[in-house]
Order: sequence, then C-alpha cells, then structure tokens
Amino acid sequence: MTVHHQQTDASMGELVSRLSTEMSTLVRGELELARIELTEKAKHTGKGAGAFGAAGLVALYGLGVLIATAILALALVMDAWLAALLVGVVLLIIAGGVALFGKKQVSEGVPMKPERATENLKRDVEAVRHHSRPEDRTARRTMP
Repeated sequence: MTVHHQQTDASMGELVSRLSTEMSTLVRGELELARIELTEKAKHTGKGAGAFGAAGLVALYGLGVLIATAILALALVMDAWLAALLVGVVLLIIAGGVALFGKKQVSEGVPMKPERATENLKRDVEAVRHHSRPEDRTARRTMP
C-alpha cells in the first residue's frame, strides 16, 4: 500500500508541475495577446488623433475665409480698413471672453490633487493607527 501511495504522490507532483507550467504558458500567451491588442488600438487611436488634428487645421482655414468674407461684406458699406478693424476688434473681444472662461476653469482645477480623497486617506491612516496601538491590543487580549 505504501508503494501505491508513493506512485500517487509522484503523479500528483507531476500534475502540479504540469499545471504550473501550463498556467505559466497560458498567462504568457494572454499577456502577449493583450500587448498585441493594445498595440493595434494605439495605432488606431494615433491615426484618429492625426485625423482630428488635420480636421482642426482645415476648420481654422475655413474660419479665416469666413472672417475675410465678413470683412469684404462690411467693405461694401464702409471703408475696407474700417471693416477689417471692426472685425478684428470683435474677434479680440471674443478671444478675451474665452480666455477669462479658461482662466476660471483652470483656477477651479488646481491644485491637481484629489483633496477629498487625500483627507479621507489621512482619516483612514489615523483610524488604523488608533486601532493598532500596542496598548489597545493588550487591553483587548485581557478583556473576556
């Protein structure tokens, strides 16, 4: 009976060894698949970002053409220099308003740290310190 038990132990050892090897191979394969998948997604994301950049550039040129059109249209009723000046001033006023909005948004976003989470973490650490003091553990052991 002892001989049979040793054969079972050897088989179990072999099974555990094979299981370990196969799990390691499986995990490596899954990691490689994830790497390939992420590489493909990164390529598509990069191409998409480039397309968005090109679209933004073309839109900027389109906006320039519309601004020139506004100046030319106003030049029909006033001097061309005055039309250009008027459109330029309006654009600067719009830019100033957008800049003020942006400044307000940035000031609400800084400092770039999770203040509530930091406070919660400090409270958690303090609670753990309070509950894990040696004198507390001694007092708990002596209680019935």
